[in-house]
Amino acid sequence: MTQKQKTHHLAVAAMLSAVAAVLQFVEFSIPIMPSFIKLDISDLPALLGTFSLGPVYGVAIQLVKNLLHLLFGIGSSAGVGELSNFILGAIFVFAAGMVYKRKKSRKSALTGSIIGAVAMALVSLVTNYFIVYPAYVVLFHMPLEEIISAYNKILEGIANVPTSNALFNCLLVFNVPFTLAKGLLDTALCFLIYKPLSPLLHR
Repeated sequence: MTQKQKTHHLAVAAMLSAVAAVLQFVEFSIPIMPSFIKLDISDLPALLGTFSLGPVYGVAIQLVKNLLHLLFGIGSSAGVGELSNFILGAIFVFAAGMVYKRKKSRKSALTGSIIGAVAMALVSLVTNYFIVYPAYVVLFHMPLEEIISAYNKILEGIANVPTSNALFNCLLVFNVPFTLAKGLLDTALCFLIYKPLSPLLHR
C-alpha cells in the first residue's frame, strides 16, 4: 500500500467516524420497545468502512464513534451504553468484513452482514444481561422490577415466559430481535448507498 493510499484510508475512516458519531445522537423511540431503548443507524458508516477499507478499519470506526459520543454526550449512560455499543458494533462489522475479505462479492457482503447481525443480536443478550442492565441498576438506581415492568406493559406476562428468569425473557423476546432488525436495517441501507459512494470510498 502506498503512502497516498494509507492517507486516503485514514481520511475516509476519519470522515466515516465523524458521520457515525453524529448519527449516534440521532436516535428514535420505537412503539413496540420500552422508551429507554432507542434506534439509530450509527453502525452504517462502520459497515461502509469495513467493506471499503477492511474489517480492522470498521472496528476502529466503531471505537472512535463511541469515544466521541462519550466525550460529547457524557452523563447519558456513564460510558455503559458506549461500551455495549462498541462491543456489539465491532462484532457486527468485523464478522461482515472478514466474510467479505475472503471473497469480495455482493453475495459475500450480504452473507457476512447477516452473519454479523445475527452474532450481534446473540451477543446483545449477554452484554445486556451481565453488563448494561446491572450497571444501570447500580449507577442510575433503576430498580430491576421497574425495568421489567416497562416490558410487561408492552407484552403482559413476558416476565414469566419462556423461562422463570424475568430479565432473560425480556431481553430474549424484545432486545435480541430488535438488535437483529437494527443490523439488517444497516445492511439494507449499506447496499442502497454503497455503490453511489464507492468512488469516494475507494478513490
